[in-house]
Amino acid sequence: MPEKMLEVKNLVKSYGSVPAVNDVSFYIETGEVFGLLGPNGAGKSTTISMITCLFPPTSGSITVLGRDVQKEANAVKKIIGVVPQDLALYPTLSARNNLRFFGEMYGLGGSELRARVESVLEYVAMTDRANDAVKTYSGGMKRRINLAAGLIHNPRILFLDEPTVGVDPQSRNHIFESVERLNREQGMSILYTTHYMEEAERLCNRIAIIDQGRIVAIDTPKNLIAMLGGGIIKIGLKGENEPLRAAIAGLPAVLSAAWLPVPEPEPGQINRAVLKVEARQANDALIQILNLVSEKDETLMSIETLEPNLESVFLHLTGKKLRE
Repeated sequence: MPEKMLEVKNLVKSYGSVPAVNDVSFYIETGEVFGLLGPNGAGKSTTISMITCLFPPTSGSITVLGRDVQKEANAVKKIIGVVPQDLALYPTLSARNNLRFFGEMYGLGGSELRARVESVLEYVAMTDRANDAVKTYSGGMKRRINLAAGLIHNPRILFLDEPTVGVDPQSRNHIFESVERLNREQGMSILYTTHYMEEAERLCNRIAIIDQGRIVAIDTPKNLIAMLGGGIIKIGLKGENEPLRAAIAGLPAVLSAAWLPVPEPEPGQINRAVLKVEARQANDALIQILNLVSEKDETLMSIETLEPNLESVFLHLTGKKLRE
């Protein structure tokens, strides 16, 4: 069994009577890229803040390479790297001087510091612009230097919080390649949060989905997608018709059918119901549903098919889009 780089057990963070993180448990193996996905307010940032020693949990435990985050915070800080969503750079300094400053904060100096600065600049493909002030950089270039700052002390595990927000395609690709190289060449463990599903599918060995402070699913991208079988079909009707729902649920190509909550209609608007159908095979299920609706002389107001992918898994588990 690979060594556990990070282990989180029964983690809780409450503000008064409100739990922001509620009994969260997961682990990251050495050399693993682990994705943490969730809608806004789901508890991702709170979880990462506790893991990276910013504030203590209400209860539960966190260990990094066996070191307790609360009892051995100084030792833990030396082996973790954090790349926050908000840029943590001095705009009037050059990239090279920013990296020297952060390296000195970690106790590096002399030839060791110079070598680390040049190494991380090469990793993020910013050597040519390293002496220019950060304020002259594009958003994507700033993100790449932000990543370099998190790598300056050669951490064992790196926390990347939405590292590609607002970046140009070239910088986004450089960040992808940097993450893949760090993992492939150095065996670095990485916890990665993102609002872009294709990033998670490309980079992550396993993914945890968190919603309302709880982990609702955790597995490989392939296995998570397999949960949906043949996909999801959403059917809009004039109102809830329970006999029709039961008939659809009993079709050979259908796994289940359930009503989704919908807002109350505005005055003058038609009452509308949405039936979510989990299909064994989307095309067969769609044909069978259309035939049944026609036989029952029902009126379809809308129909939407979601092919199995990480986005549809997320919608299925949380009922939300990732950015909500």
